[in-house]
Amino acid sequence: MAELDLLRFVAALAVVAFHYLVAYASVWGDRPAELFPALAPIAGLGILGVELFFIISGFVILMTVWGRGLGGFARSRLVRLYPAYWLSLASVAALYGLTGAKALDPKLSPGDYLVNATMFQRLFKITDASGVYWSLWAELRFYLLIAILVIIGVTYGRVLIFAGVWLAAALGATLLDNDLLNEIVMPDYAPYFIAGMALYLIHKHGNAWLPWLYVAAGYALSLPSALDRVHRRVDAAGFKNMPVTDISVIITITLVFALMALAALGVLRLKPSKTLTALGGITYPLYLFHGVVAVALIPVLTGHLPPWATATTTVLAAILLSYLVHSFAERPIQRLLKPRRPPQTTTAPVVQAEKASVP
Repeated sequence: MAELDLLRFVAALAVVAFHYLVAYASVWGDRPAELFPALAPIAGLGILGVELFFIISGFVILMTVWGRGLGGFARSRLVRLYPAYWLSLASVAALYGLTGAKALDPKLSPGDYLVNATMFQRLFKITDASGVYWSLWAELRFYLLIAILVIIGVTYGRVLIFAGVWLAAALGATLLDNDLLNEIVMPDYAPYFIAGMALYLIHKHGNAWLPWLYVAAGYALSLPSALDRVHRRVDAAGFKNMPVTDISVIITITLVFALMALAALGVLRLKPSKTLTALGGITYPLYLFHGVVAVALIPVLTGHLPPWATATTTVLAAILLSYLVHSFAERPIQRLLKPRRPPQTTTAPVVQAEKASVP
């Protein structure tokens, strides 16, 4: 589904825009929203790019587990998640350990970096080495919940039951406000994963009222969640530095759900191409590495280039680095880690490699 490649890249680029043009004050040495006043209200909405990732993840992960056992699912996620993540973690450690960079420094000990290498650092209350790693903890918990479904067996009816139970648990967690329950069922992010799963059922099996009910419920629950996340940012930075309105958040979330619904129904359909495949491939490295690129380049360029040229150069550098990481590091490592298949003795149709759902 080439359209998902494009949507994933757009989501990553939205996060980059949010960080570069609104959030990274310590990197710029100034408030980015004041440097880019015309773009800040739109770039600020890039904070919701992760929400688009989560819906795509619900869609794609359900697609990849259909007909697959627990071992195959676990292996595919390990091979997909960790190589680029480890490279990203090494780049963060090198940036702050070998240079005088201070902006966004997590101030971690070597032991903290080692715990970060597991991707379970939040379980041990250890700071993320990079700010973007928070979403990977949500993805991991989603995978653990999906593993339960895989053990039970993935069928249309069981997915509906699983999604319904999870939705009810998320509602209950919201009402009870229990920390442990919140950590497990993720009431703030569950609506996106559940909506993505329901949209895949619609894509695979056609229209039915119950999957659409889950999509509608996910949309209804996502609005207060998205508004609360944006409000926390506005409260922390001030509206001048995070000029995002409630109506723009509602419009953005509505657009996200609408685009995914159109993709599920086959209305939004793009012809596969090498360009879209490449954009989909570099999405995860771009998400992981753009912070390192910003810290390394922006303070150097600001003394020589105007802000718009500095931001443009840094975005292009982040995209180029992501392509190099994907092509010459991530993919070769993944090929080494994947189990070797015996040669086929019968003619079979070529099956396209699965697309990753992670940012």
